[in-house]
Parts: sequence; C-alpha cells; structure tokens
Amino acid sequence: MNSYINSTDFFKGNNPEAIASEYGTPVYVYNEEIIRKSMETVEGVITKYPYTANYSVKANTNIEILKLALEEGLNCDAMSPGEITLLLKAGFPPEKIFFVSNNVAAEEMQFAIDKGVIVSLDSLDQLDRFGQINPGGRCAVRINPGVGAGHSEKVITAGKKTKFAIAEEDIDKIFEIVDKYDLKIVGINQHIGSGFLDPKPYIDAVTNLLRIADRFDNLEFIDFGGGYGIPYHKLDDEKPFPMEDFKVKLEPVLDEFVQRYGKTPLFKSEPGRYCVAEGSVILSRVQAIKVNAGIKYVGCDTGMNTLIRPAMYDSYHDIEVIRDGKVVDRDGNNDMETVNVSGPICETGDLIAKGRLLPKAKTGDLLAILDTGAYGYAMASSYNSRPRPAEVMITKEGKVVQIRRRETIEDLLSLF
Repeated sequence: MNSYINSTDFFKGNNPEAIASEYGTPVYVYNEEIIRKSMETVEGVITKYPYTANYSVKANTNIEILKLALEEGLNCDAMSPGEITLLLKAGFPPEKIFFVSNNVAAEEMQFAIDKGVIVSLDSLDQLDRFGQINPGGRCAVRINPGVGAGHSEKVITAGKKTKFAIAEEDIDKIFEIVDKYDLKIVGINQHIGSGFLDPKPYIDAVTNLLRIADRFDNLEFIDFGGGYGIPYHKLDDEKPFPMEDFKVKLEPVLDEFVQRYGKTPLFKSEPGRYCVAEGSVILSRVQAIKVNAGIKYVGCDTGMNTLIRPAMYDSYHDIEVIRDGKVVDRDGNNDMETVNVSGPICETGDLIAKGRLLPKAKTGDLLAILDTGAYGYAMASSYNSRPRPAEVMITKEGKVVQIRRRETIEDLLSLF
C-alpha cells in the first residue's frame, strides 16, 4: 500500500495542515466512518446465537467514541469506576456495562454494585471479598483458559505467565465460596491477550472455555474476550485479521457446546483495539533533523508522553510524511532514507520509530503516525510536564470537530 491516508480518504477533503494549525501538534485525528465500520464488523462476529460485542473501553475512553459504540449497538467492558462513570455519562445503561475487575479494593466493587453493574472477579480472594460485601449477589468469574496470545509478552493475559484470572484447577474452590455467601455465578469470562492476527489461539481458548463452562449451571452469558489484531505494517501490505474465516471456524465450536449444554447463553466478545486503532492518526510536526554517529534522527513533537506504545511494547506504527498538505509519495520516490523518529522527551528511549525507511523529511513537515486510536491517548501522560494534545474527529459528513481540547500548563497546575 502506497498510502493508507489516501486510500481511505482519511481526512475527507480536509487539509491536514489546516487541522494542525488550528489545534496544534501533536493532535489526535479520528475518522468517524472508519471507527463505525470496525464496530459494525465486531458486532457481526456471531449471528446464529444471541451475541453482543463489548467494546473494551480501556482502548479509548473519549466520550464521543463511547457514544459511537452506543449508537452501533455495542455493550462495553470497564476496568475501573472511572470507566464506569464515563460510560454512564455517555448514555450506557448499567446492564450494558461489564466491570472486568483485577486486584480492586472493596470500595470499587461496591461502586459497581451500587450502580447496578455486573462484576467479574479475577481471583478466589476477590470473589470471597465480593461475597463479604454483597452476600447473595450476582457476579461473574474470570477463568484462565490456559492459552495466551498477543503482539507482546506484556499483553498476553492468559496461560502460565500472567497475573490474570482463576486457574481451572481452582474451580472447585469457586463453588465453595459461592456456597459460603449464597452467590450466583451468572457468567464466566476470559481474555487471552491483545493484537493477534492468527485466530487459532482464540478458537482454542474458546473451545477450552466452553468445556469449562459445562461445570457451571445456568450461565446467562459466556464472554470469550477480545484481542483481534490490526495490521500495523499496512504500508508493507500486512494482512488483516481474517475475520470471515474466523467466523466460519467459530460457529461449529458454538454449535457443539449449545447441543451438549442444553440451553443457549448470551455469547460475548471484548474487542477494543479492533474497533478504534485504525480510525486515528497523530499529526506531528518535524522540529529538527540531525545526524549522530551516522544515524539520522527526525525529531518531532510526538514523544512517549503522547504515544507510549513504541517505548513500552516495542510496537510498530507506520508513518507517512505530509508536505504542503499532501502525502509524500513512497512508490517510485528515490529520495528515501533510513531514520530514527524521535520525540521531545528527555529519555533515550523516546523513539517513535527506529531504523525506518521514509521519504526524506524536512523541518516543518508533518508526520502522520498511523493506527493510534487504541492505547494512544488513553495511555498518554504529562511526563516532562507536557500537556496532553487535543483530539478531533472528522465526521462522516467531513466536518472537523474537537472532541477533547488541548491541555494547558494551567491544567497541570490545577491540582496543586
């Protein structure tokens, strides 16, 4: 692919220079149509049985993004009282929110209980605590299916090297706690990891979770988790997650379970990245270019404070160079060079790209950092006391709308 921006008409006729000038750089730019299309796709993963896709809001908690999920018919997973509050503010009723807790205080459980939100318990200790504060209550338990997958070890959330979930060998202890506090297990859930492009580990985990589900009577729902990846190397023609093939392979697994279980619970998934990642780019201004020890650095105003994924996970994001409002052509362009793209943070590891072949950039050019809609702004910080950037959305009508203003120095001082 020569240009993702051009092939998708990402800016819908808007000049990226005008966006950068009005809102400053760096700036997160979202495309409503791309996000809606991805949400529609995950909502159609299972059609034969009752099903809902729960958008995992930790990927992106902007309220306007949450409203898109609500309009597209998705339910949502929350990881904290803060995320529950944002979802309620966006218009989600409590019954469409699932609190997937992990090592939380009793006060956080009570918050969800008081709001009418079902809580998933991640350990025997947490299940016992839930029983203490809510005897007779309804809840779910998170099970480790023994299979993990993801783009980095740091995002593998099942298997033998993870802090998450209750092991299968401890299921009898779940029932002991349930009996002790007269709890009702209404659902079980799992999550194997994030960002995988091969569906086989997911299918294996679903198969295993459904085998485990046989041990639970009268489940109202079974949540398979999310983690579907997106092609971060799209400019090199990396293949996307094979969604249609995945759906074909998943259905017979569900058929077999429904036949033996004798009833059909609601099936759920938890996509986050897949819904929003490809629907955003960061526009960043090139501020300086230099050579150190034979290595060329393109210095821009996006650093690990704005996008931490490359530093934290060694993640890859495609980058397009924009000059005078237009993407600089990659195909047939002889003026290409291998560079490191670095940010303004006082850290050696503040690199957005390392050893990357890009069209030759100039000071003042814009860089469009692709696929930043998931775990981008949601993980941004004010490190080095740099205010976080603005977020804008290009609506399906082509209008540029600010959906979060740029922070200011005064904002940083407001808590003192």
